[in-house]
Amino acid sequence: MKYAILGFIWLCAISAGFSAVTAFPAFAVDNMQSTDAPDLRSVRAKIDAKDYVGALAELRGLAEDNQQADVYNLMGYTLRKTGDYKTSLTYYTKALELQSDHKAAREYLGELFVETGEMAKAEEQVASLKQLCPSGCEELEDLQKAITAKNGN
Repeated sequence: MKYAILGFIWLCAISAGFSAVTAFPAFAVDNMQSTDAPDLRSVRAKIDAKDYVGALAELRGLAEDNQQADVYNLMGYTLRKTGDYKTSLTYYTKALELQSDHKAAREYLGELFVETGEMAKAEEQVASLKQLCPSGCEELEDLQKAITAKNGN
C-alpha cells in the first residue's frame, strides 16, 4: 500500500511536470496584453466631464510610473485641452514612439496640428490613419471632420 501511494504521488508529479512543460510554450507564443497597464477609467471619466485639471493631476502620477502609450496619449490630449500645445506634442510623440500604430494618438496629434494651423501635418496624420484602418475608423472620421471644420471657417 505504501508503494502504491508513493507510485501514485510520483505519477502525479510527473504528470504535473509534463503539463507545466507543455503549457509553457503555449503561454510564450500567446500574444498577451501587459498586466501592468494602469487603470485609466478614472482619468477618462474626468476627461469626459471636462475636468482636465483633475485628469492632468492623475495622469502626471501615472506617467511617472508607467511608460504606456495610452497614458502618454491621454496626457497629450489633456494638455492640448488646457492650451499647452508644446507639451502636448511631446506626449503624443512619446505615445507614438512606444506604439506607432496608436490610432487615437494619430487622431489627437492631427487635431493638435489643426488647432495650431499646421494643416499639412494634420493631413500626414490622415494618411497614417488611412494606412492603419483602410476600411475606415472613428479616429480617421473624427480627424477628417476637424480638418473640414477648420477649412470651412
